[in-house]
Amino acid sequence: MPRINLLPWREAERKRKRQEFFLSVGAAIATAALVVLLGRWQMSATIEHQNSRNQIISDEIAVLDKQIQEILGLEKQKERLLARMEIIETLQRSRPEIVHVFDEVVRVLPEGVYLTYLKQSGTRFEIRGVAQSSTRVSAFMRNIDGSEWLADPSLQIVQRSGGGGSEFTLFANQRAKVPPEEAAQGQTVAAK
Repeated sequence: MPRINLLPWREAERKRKRQEFFLSVGAAIATAALVVLLGRWQMSATIEHQNSRNQIISDEIAVLDKQIQEILGLEKQKERLLARMEIIETLQRSRPEIVHVFDEVVRVLPEGVYLTYLKQSGTRFEIRGVAQSSTRVSAFMRNIDGSEWLADPSLQIVQRSGGGGSEFTLFANQRAKVPPEEAAQGQTVAAK
């Protein structure tokens, strides 16, 4: 016997189209969700890659900062060594000067004056002693003023001592002497 469909065909067609529509919408939602998930995964991978590159750069910056600190430390050490070398050179150049100064002190010391204390601070000398009279102290100061190695005597204290003499304290400056080789260089520069 032949089968006759008594159901309305339009209702079945609508039902089929509705199913297709929902399947299409479901497929579109699934595709959109997949695209969003893939985009999110791609973005997180890109961010992670950039963060790893930033970390490498930060590590390199830290290494360079440490090297810069070492270089600055070496520069400071170099400056200290150069300053020490300069001081040693100055001391080497001025070493014979103190011999001349002591020799000059002996030459300018008049008879009747005895030194008890001699101290050098830079180029300034503090001289203490005992003189038979204050005129001998003034003669000592005149001799210092006319000296080749000493200059600018200034009397600080003169007082009578118990033994009939005068105790005195005076200050004098060392004259700056230029070594002959530096003087020759200075004249050569001045001539140019």
